[in-house]
Amino acid sequence: MNKRIIIKEIISWVLVIAVAFVMALLINRFVIFKVEVPSGSMENTIMTGDRVFTFRLSYLFSDPKRGDIVVFPFPDNEQVDYIKRIIGLPGDKIEIRNGILYINDEVYEEDYILEPMEEEDFGPVVVPEGCYFMMGDNRNSSMDSRYWINKFVKKEKIKGKAIFKYPKFTWLN
Repeated sequence: MNKRIIIKEIISWVLVIAVAFVMALLINRFVIFKVEVPSGSMENTIMTGDRVFTFRLSYLFSDPKRGDIVVFPFPDNEQVDYIKRIIGLPGDKIEIRNGILYINDEVYEEDYILEPMEEEDFGPVVVPEGCYFMMGDNRNSSMDSRYWINKFVKKEKIKGKAIFKYPKFTWLN
């Protein structure tokens, strides 16, 4: 075989691999990223050790919704990322009385909670404009907005919406 043909073939493969690598970096940086869940605060929706794909562009043209599972920097230490469920939207009044969650003075029913919350009281608090109140699905083992110094997550701090988990392949929300 001609040396020129071999060199052209090698260069074309190197270019394909380089373009694929750059595309993967751009997708990871601007579209989708993966997180590994280190705790049981979202069990049984997301188990300890599960990996979750998060879509960075979810809220580019819409606002987060109650029930969305999102990744964000922990408000009391932004070096650490948390994954929780949005419970309170801007303007919502959040309160827990005797282990029952109330949103705007109405009991909030949640079908993803496997055990009742411990008999505790919290609030009431009103979620500021542009912010969200977060809770883990495993309410009795979740360090969430109820316990943080800075109780709310600003919309611009939300890194993305969890859309898919594995190794037990499941779409979220």
